[in-house]
Amino acid sequence: MKPLAALLCAMLLAACVGPEGSDRVNGSVDVAEGQPLADASTVNGAIRVAENAAVKAATTVNGSITLGRNAGATSATTVNGSITVGEGAHVTGNIEAVNGAITLRRGADVGGELRNVNGAFAIEAAHVGGGIRTVAGDITIGADSRIDGGIEYEPASGFSISFTKHVPRVVIGPRAVVTGPLEFAREVQLYVSDRARIGAVTGATPIPYSGDQPPAGG
Repeated sequence: MKPLAALLCAMLLAACVGPEGSDRVNGSVDVAEGQPLADASTVNGAIRVAENAAVKAATTVNGSITLGRNAGATSATTVNGSITVGEGAHVTGNIEAVNGAITLRRGADVGGELRNVNGAFAIEAAHVGGGIRTVAGDITIGADSRIDGGIEYEPASGFSISFTKHVPRVVIGPRAVVTGPLEFAREVQLYVSDRARIGAVTGATPIPYSGDQPPAGG
């Protein structure tokens, strides 16, 4: 995973001096259907790509990124904010957040990785081609989803203070498929449906469950 400082620097440069497109420092960026294909970037603001619209790289520092239904992008990156890929939308490259949730709606397709440090992943009958990488995020891989490239929890680095110990919760739902290794460098709770298929697991013990939902709590 890229160091936070390097990621932030790269994103600030992209937002301020990026290629011709929808670039600004303060304020949200809205991409409408039919606009010419270009990058969209800002420092302080959200990026919203409308239904059936398309954008190259969507990049912000403090703000969320939302791709509407059947929208398209080459990549989506934020430091502080959530990223949502709408129903049937497609991202050819990576989706990356530092502090923020990543959500894929039904039928969404991501060719690259999903990656963050903190924030929940919610995969709703969607496909990820490059795996999921995180340090402390919870992961819910919903029914009928497919994750190629495995799951990796990286060890926490740097100095932090926490009064509560968060144990990430990983749920792999019915008929979900995870190819590649599932590697955990920290403690997690790993719930796997008895109707799911997964690769080899290291660093955690799968807890099987039946029915549509895993046990609550934990």
